[in-house]
Amino acid sequence: MKPVEVVVTSDFICPWCWIGHRNLKDGIATAGLSADWVQVRFAPFELNPNMPREGQNRQTYRTRKFGSWARSQAMDAEVAMAGQRVGAVFNYDRVLVTPNTRLAHRLMFWAQSQGDAAKLEALPEAIFFAYFSQGRDIGTVDVLVEVAAAAGFDADAVRTFLKLNSGEREVVAKELQAQLDGVQEVASEIRTRR
Repeated sequence: MKPVEVVVTSDFICPWCWIGHRNLKDGIATAGLSADWVQVRFAPFELNPNMPREGQNRQTYRTRKFGSWARSQAMDAEVAMAGQRVGAVFNYDRVLVTPNTRLAHRLMFWAQSQGDAAKLEALPEAIFFAYFSQGRDIGTVDVLVEVAAAAGFDADAVRTFLKLNSGEREVVAKELQAQLDGVQEVASEIRTRR
């Protein structure tokens, strides 16, 4: 049997991506598959590629996007219920900013280049948790450094990478390639590795 590479095209502010991430991990564990058989890779997809670097007030942004704050809150409640089924805690009352996620995608790009499977497995979960459960602004270097360090990565190396603007071209290229491949929304693709 050939190893399977699962490419997860997602954004860290997509609640359904976190739920999907949890379901994928659970499915792999339930099937008793090891990292030798299933390797998960993350591809960047910014839901808001034109979001200002400092992000936007979440209530203002979501009201404009969905027509009313009440509709946004109803959608949040629905997601929170779905999250409970997989153990993902959504505390939307703590989420004050809709961040620009480019830094988080650059961090993920860097982490995948480090070759440490255990740390890499912990990082996306830690980013989702920081945003959705703790309400932290994952569009800032300081928050991402703390999140990465908690996942086991060297804080100084992460800070240096993010401050130097490293990985910017690679993340943009991967996003453009996804668009050329027809990706128009967050999704997953399963490929047999050759």
